[in-house]
Amino acid sequence: MGAEFILIGLILVCGFYVAWNIGANDVANAMGTSVGSGALTLRRAVILAAIFEFAGAYIVGSNVAKTVRKGIFDPLEISNVYPPNEAPFILACGMIAALLAAGTWLLIATYMSWPVSTTHSIVGAVVGFGALALGFDGVLWDKVGLISAGWIVSPLISAVVAYVVFGIILKTVFYQRDPVAAARRVAPKLVFILMFVMTGLTSYKGLKPLWKKWEMNPEDPRFVLVVVTVAVVLGVIGFFVTKLSLSRTQPSPSDSKSKKNPALDADVSRSLAKTIKHLQRVRNNSTDEIQDRAKQLLIDVESLQDKALDNITTNTDSDELRQVEKIFSVLQIFTACLVAFAHGSNDVANAIGPLAAAYQAVSEKAIIAESTTAPWMLLLGGVGIVIGLATWGWKVIKTVGEKITELTPSRGFSAEFAAAITILGASVLPIGLPISTTHTLVGAVLGVGLARGINALNLKTMRNIVAGWAITIPAGAILCMIFYFILKLIFIDSGWAVDG
Repeated sequence: MGAEFILIGLILVCGFYVAWNIGANDVANAMGTSVGSGALTLRRAVILAAIFEFAGAYIVGSNVAKTVRKGIFDPLEISNVYPPNEAPFILACGMIAALLAAGTWLLIATYMSWPVSTTHSIVGAVVGFGALALGFDGVLWDKVGLISAGWIVSPLISAVVAYVVFGIILKTVFYQRDPVAAARRVAPKLVFILMFVMTGLTSYKGLKPLWKKWEMNPEDPRFVLVVVTVAVVLGVIGFFVTKLSLSRTQPSPSDSKSKKNPALDADVSRSLAKTIKHLQRVRNNSTDEIQDRAKQLLIDVESLQDKALDNITTNTDSDELRQVEKIFSVLQIFTACLVAFAHGSNDVANAIGPLAAAYQAVSEKAIIAESTTAPWMLLLGGVGIVIGLATWGWKVIKTVGEKITELTPSRGFSAEFAAAITILGASVLPIGLPISTTHTLVGAVLGVGLARGINALNLKTMRNIVAGWAITIPAGAILCMIFYFILKLIFIDSGWAVDG
C-alpha cells in the first residue's frame, strides 16, 4: 500500500504541476494579445481566465483528454508485453514520466520567456514512453500523424481567418471617412457572430455527454433547431446590448465626417507603392516619348507617396483612431473570453489525459480499455491552469503581446477571434483532435501582421519561436525516457510496487 499511496500522490502532484505550467506558458498565449494591446489588465485577464478556463475544461475537456490518454498508443498492449502484475505500474510510471517531462520542459521555456507548445510537450513525451515500452511499432503513428497535421493546419487556418477578419475590419471601419461611426455600426454585428459561434459550438458539441445522459440525440434535426435558436437569441441579445452601450457614448468633435481619416493614408501609400512598381516597369521597357513620360510620372508618384508616408507618421495617434480602438477594446474582451474557453476545453487534456491513465492503472491495478475522465480531474487541471497564469504568466505574455508584432485592440480582436474558432472547432471534433494553442494564436497574429504588410512582423522573433517549437518534441521525449527509467527502477525493478 505504501508504494501505491506514493504513486497516486505523484500522479496528482505531477498533473497539477503540468497544469500549472500550462497556465504559465500556454494561457499566456491565449490572453497575451488582450494584455499586450491594453484591452485587459493582467488582473482582469486572470479573473476572466478563471471563469472561462473552468467552463471549457468541464464542458469540452473530457472529449480531448481521451485522445491524449489513449490515442498515442494502445494501453492494452502493455498488458500483452509485460507480466500482469507489472503492466499497470509500467503504464503508471510512463504517464507520470510524461507529466514530469512536459512540466519540466515548460518550466524551462517559461523561465526563458519562450511561448512553446504544451501539446507538443506532452504528446512528444507520451510518444517517447510508448516507443520505449512497446517499441517503435507500438506507437499508433497514424493517429500521431493526424495530431501532427493539426499542428500544421491549425496555424494556417487561423492565419487565413485572421487575415480575412482584419482585412474586413480595415475596409469597413478604418478606411471609411468616419471610422468611429463605422465602428459603431460594425461592432454589434461582430458581437452577434461571436455569441452565435460560442453558443452554437458549445451547446451542440460541448454538452454532448450531457445529451447522451438525458437520452437526447444531437443529430436529431429538432435538437439542432433548438441549439441554433438559442445561439441566435443570445447573439441578438449581445447585438442589442453592444448597440445600446455604444449609443450612450457621445461623439467628440473629431467625429466629424469632414475631418480626414488618417488611416486612409496607409491604404493610399500601399496603392502608390504598387503604382511605382508598374511605372518602373514601363520606364525600363519603353523608349522615346513613352519612357520620358513614365519618368516624369514616376517622379510625381514618388512625391505623392512621400507625402502619404509623412501623413501616416504624423497622424497615427489621432483622436479618431483612439476612439475606434476603444470600441474594439470592448470587443476584445469578448474574444479573450472565447479564447480562454477554447483553451480550457482543449489544453486541459495535456495534464488530465496522462493523469487519468496513471490513476486508473494504480487504483484498479489493471489497464482497462474504456474509462471516464472524472470531474475532479478536470477541476484539478482547471485550478492548476489558472494559478499558473496568475503567478508566472506575465513572462510569456510579454513575448506574445509585444514582440511578434505591434498589437492594438482591433488587431488583437482579429487574432483572438481566429484562434478561438480554430481551437474550439478542433476540440469538438468526434476524434478529439488536440492542437497547439501556441501555434494557432501565433498563426493568427501572423495573419493580422500580413494584412498590414510583411514589414509589420518581427521576423526574428518568429524565427526564434519556430525554433523553440522544433526543440519541444525531442526535449519532451528525451526527458520522459530519463524520468521513466528512474521511476521504473524505484517502483518496479526494486519490486516495491509489484510485491507490495
